[in-house]
Amino acid sequence: MRHQKSVKKLGRTSSHRKAMLRNMVTSFLKHETIVTTDAKAKELRRVAEKMITLGKRGTLHSVRRALTVVRDKTTTKKLFDDLAKRYENRQGGYTRIVKLGYREGDNSPVSMIQLIPVEDSKDQKKKKSASGQK
Repeated sequence: MRHQKSVKKLGRTSSHRKAMLRNMVTSFLKHETIVTTDAKAKELRRVAEKMITLGKRGTLHSVRRALTVVRDKTTTKKLFDDLAKRYENRQGGYTRIVKLGYREGDNSPVSMIQLIPVEDSKDQKKKKSASGQK
């Protein structure tokens, strides 16, 4: 049983898994959407949301912490400039995982993980419904 285990191993060594997640989060923040397996998408969501939270803080320490994971200066600049402003009023839940079906070769479940657009935010919907009722 996996009681109190916080990380899925994904069939890889720890160094391979860390490198894979660093590459995936860099590509995810750069392109804002990725198609991958369900298990990888769920692990990627944890890392990506932590990076966006660091971007919202905006301190020098958070920039240096993000650079240890993202490793691409242009993507880090996008994280701290664009994405932090996009989600400044949102308290987490920056990503969405959409299940796409099964992969042709090995029949593994495939998902698309994407950043939630600003207009899909729950805060925006509440503001629109509240202003519409008055």
